[in-house]
Amino acid sequence: MVRGFIRLLLCLIGVAVLGGGAFYLITAPDPLPESHWAGLRAPDPANGEMVFWAGGCVSCHSAPGSEGDAKLTLSGGLALRSPFGTFHVPNISPDEKAGIGGWTLAQFGNAMKRGVGPGGEHLYPSFPYGSYARMSDKDVNDLFAFLKTLPKSANVTPPHELPFPYNIRLALGGWKFLYFNDQPRVALAKSDDKVKRGQYLVEGPGHCGECHTPRDALGGFQADQWLAGAPNPEGKGRIPDITPASKSIGSWSEADIANYLETGFTPDFDSVGGSMVDVQKNIARLPAGDREAIAAYLKALPGR
Repeated sequence: MVRGFIRLLLCLIGVAVLGGGAFYLITAPDPLPESHWAGLRAPDPANGEMVFWAGGCVSCHSAPGSEGDAKLTLSGGLALRSPFGTFHVPNISPDEKAGIGGWTLAQFGNAMKRGVGPGGEHLYPSFPYGSYARMSDKDVNDLFAFLKTLPKSANVTPPHELPFPYNIRLALGGWKFLYFNDQPRVALAKSDDKVKRGQYLVEGPGHCGECHTPRDALGGFQADQWLAGAPNPEGKGRIPDITPASKSIGSWSEADIANYLETGFTPDFDSVGGSMVDVQKNIARLPAGDREAIAAYLKALPGR
């Protein structure tokens, strides 16, 4: 009987070890190899600046309360409160110690497109790599080149404040297994070049779904409710539905949406408010064709 118990115990231990090994293999960080980034052409910082504004980097990474040119010092420090704890936005200035000045393109690219940090660790999806995964390698390369032209900051941001079990980074591999991919968020019936460009901007660098799409209990998007509105991730209020079925902007034309993104004024002469103020200011810096593309994509979405 004792021998039988020992055999059973050893079998259970073996199953546990095999299961743990399989879990790790499935959920381990999966960076792109160095060779993936080695063959890119010389970066274009001017295009990188447009990607920078499309991504709204200053909205999170500049020091809280900064204005004007000071916003281009990406010293971090903003505290993002969520149901999972408080995330502290990092310094992404070109400072070699406190920022990303010592990073390689491969390290930057893998953070952006794979959610993998420079030490090979999983990054928390408070950094919206789930959207950035859809960016082109060229845009990532160009953005990295532009960031290197910005002022340095020696500000060291504090670590995230997350309770158990959210402080276990290994578990992020499971989250990625469930939710992380680089496929289009929606299939569109109309997909001309303008709409495709809008889809790229909204689903990729613009990461609009991070606020406008509801999430489930684990923080993953409810895929069938893409851009259909969601509770404010930072607390009070609600982020509006921006699909064609929206009660707020569903009746707007493409021209109305493009004008709103440029000027901040709605068709009835109301003005942009809340967290959308910074978003609109960033998008206003893009070429008119990009704002028109965003508007075309939003009008091409299926209503929810």
